Amino acid sequence: MKSGGKYSRKDFLKTIFLGSLVLPFLQYCGKKGKSLLLKITGTNHVLGHKLWAKDFPTFSEEIHTKYLIVGGGISGLSACRFLNQNHQRDYLLLEMENHLGGNSSNGENKFSKFPLGAHYLPLPNKENTEIIDFLKECNICLGEDENGEPVLDEYQMTFPQQERLFYKNSWQNDVVPQKGISSEVQQEMQRFFTIIDQFRLKKDSHEKYWFAIPVHDSSREDEVLNLEKILFKDWLHEQNFKSEELLWLLDYSCRDDYGLGIDYVSAWAGIHYFAGRKNNWSKKYKDQVFTWPEGNARLTKHLSKYTEGKNLTQHLVFDIKINENKVEVLSFDNIQKRTKKIVAEKVLFAAPQFVNERIFKNRNTKSFNYVPWLLTTITLKNEFGGDEELAWDNVIYGSEGLGYIYDQHQNVNQILGEKVITYYKSFSTRDCRKARKKLYSMKEDQLKSLVLDDLKKAHALIEEFIIEIQFHKIGHAMIAPVPNQIFGEETQKAQESIEGKIFFAHTDLSGISIFEEAFYQGIKAAKQMI
Repeated sequence: MKSGGKYSRKDFLKTIFLGSLVLPFLQYCGKKGKSLLLKITGTNHVLGHKLWAKDFPTFSEEIHTKYLIVGGGISGLSACRFLNQNHQRDYLLLEMENHLGGNSSNGENKFSKFPLGAHYLPLPNKENTEIIDFLKECNICLGEDENGEPVLDEYQMTFPQQERLFYKNSWQNDVVPQKGISSEVQQEMQRFFTIIDQFRLKKDSHEKYWFAIPVHDSSREDEVLNLEKILFKDWLHEQNFKSEELLWLLDYSCRDDYGLGIDYVSAWAGIHYFAGRKNNWSKKYKDQVFTWPEGNARLTKHLSKYTEGKNLTQHLVFDIKINENKVEVLSFDNIQKRTKKIVAEKVLFAAPQFVNERIFKNRNTKSFNYVPWLLTTITLKNEFGGDEELAWDNVIYGSEGLGYIYDQHQNVNQILGEKVITYYKSFSTRDCRKARKKLYSMKEDQLKSLVLDDLKKAHALIEEFIIEIQFHKIGHAMIAPVPNQIFGEETQKAQESIEGKIFFAHTDLSGISIFEEAFYQGIKAAKQMI
């Protein structure tokens, strides 16, 4: 969620021996504010949980459409875009939340926009032409130069300083630990990234990459599939990787992209994080990503234009049946508190499987594990950080959290007022259900202690500068690629259409929750429908 495989683009062999830029640990000064505003937001799990009871009124309105899309996340929006561009404009999208975008949404205060989920998009592989076409459509990619190199809008790419790591009581450039590590650790890291370079280029006998984006394009040969059956930590042990710094980096990377660390994700997923991105589209911009103050909500805005006048928010679908070659869907309008029947020729469910199992009978989704996340946006006095420049991505070594993003980093104007940062934390645990229940039960003061205790490791006096804190809870933030999740039988079966009338698209069907997979899933299902 916070990421998208960004450390796969590191040219590690060039950076590891350069040492680090050591910055002094700042002793902040300032007076504590007289008042502190604490606020909790989150996905509408209360409305969603009504699916358990299904205590809804009889429908009082009937709507007819050719195609119905259920779910306004990136998969649903991508499907609408595909339909529209293929001259199919008789469609309607329903979304349970009061906005579109799913995990690619944002908030805003008077100082800055900020992400409420995914916050950047790595440069795509050159083979992913559908994403590249979308980037051109959004004027993110402005075309190609005379050498065929993409011309990219640099104002929509990370500015310096891109990332830093708080390690051994000081900040260093880059997130790969460098300061004072032993030659043994350096050699082990070099060996790991050498293996990754081999995996990145490795293809099977059918010329398919072992690790591809979208996942659907990856090899299915036994040697590849076997990596999906074991834990990443076990594979690392087999390869004799054991240094604390490397294992931390890999664990952080997996938590950053998958929510769960190396103790829980499959070896295939762990390797894919680094090897799935080929770094082959642009020679110039290998080390940057696309990002915006509002995060990937910027991409949601581009996609949402295809749903203008064609979407209904705060609508919860709770029943569906095929009747005389038509699909009848019942949806509860949470604004008007009444039920509507939508009759369609075909329906696309761009909703996660834990929702679908409440609507479709005999749908087994027990293998789908969803990681809860907490995002915390903190408004700070301008003096926070002193003369030190905040990086776009700020990570704390050994932290249970994933660090924080400086939301105003991409602002081309000078920041003279308050600063806004967003801290990310996934709950990496074997029991995601228990963690989700705990997250929902936590109050403002508990959340404040959880977040600030972590941030104080790098910013001891951060409380002196806080003006406002907003906590954003996401109970089912993303699918966890545990062993047998991506290529497992349940995942493959969940993608099958029902009588050629009902189709499915979501990142949990890819097993990896990144923008490219959501985008692909929507296109794939829309193609099947028409």
